[in-house]
Amino acid sequence: MPQEIEIEFKNLLTKQEYDQLLSHFNLSPSQAIVQTNHYFETNDFQLKQAKSALRIREKNDLFQLTLKQPHPEGLLETHDTLTMTEAESWINGTIVPKPHVAKQLNELGIDFAQLRYGGSLITHRLETAFKDVVVVLDYSTYNDELDYELELEAKTKASGQQIFDELLHDHKIPKRETPNKIQRFYSTL
Repeated sequence: MPQEIEIEFKNLLTKQEYDQLLSHFNLSPSQAIVQTNHYFETNDFQLKQAKSALRIREKNDLFQLTLKQPHPEGLLETHDTLTMTEAESWINGTIVPKPHVAKQLNELGIDFAQLRYGGSLITHRLETAFKDVVVVLDYSTYNDELDYELELEAKTKASGQQIFDELLHDHKIPKRETPNKIQRFYSTL
């Protein structure tokens, strides 16, 4: 089954902090990869209650269905690849179950027929390697909102936390409560 454990650390940024980190890592917004997350949920927020999230990520004309679930080390991600036609079908309300995500949703007791398209969030993403982690700078727009975010993807929780804390400290960026993108998206509806 195409699954992976994602260990990441997140912090919302001000525009000034975002620009400071762009400069520090010598990144230009013109280098950003644009990706669109299309979010799905049930009317009664069963995924949220299970601390899970379901999205289709559209990037470079490729479509990946991903279910994110809590895991002791981070997040368990389960993936299925979709064709453009399948992705459009999902977005237009005809949900076609895919095997790996369907298995996980079934274990959560969530029926595919109850899923509804919630909308999309567009992210301009920049990534760079740094001290054995990946630093990600995101600029996202959704529902007439915009935000800036630092993500750090690590191989272990301990090493990731240390580098993340150092990065925030070195750039005098306060640690902020940072809901994930789907939570930020649904909070604006």
